[in-house]
Amino acid sequence: MLRAERVWVETFTGLRVDQFGRLLRAVRERGGEGCGWGRPWRLPLAERVLLVAVYYRTNLTMRQLAPLFGVSPATVCRVIQRL
Repeated sequence: MLRAERVWVETFTGLRVDQFGRLLRAVRERGGEGCGWGRPWRLPLAERVLLVAVYYRTNLTMRQLAPLFGVSPATVCRVIQRL
């Protein structure tokens, strides 16, 4: 459902798009894409970063975030733990 688009970024994270872009770049530089082995992530990196930012900004539970991003609560938990 949610995508890392301007309206979602600004509404749910409180970050401007350029700030979100810098955050995304920093996560990518620090190995946020993964280690290259195992199953690929269901969500692209931008959506994973958005998920974590929304989690910390809104205090929504993993069960509440899961349907917003179209994944399971377990996936939300793994994304938050990894990033």
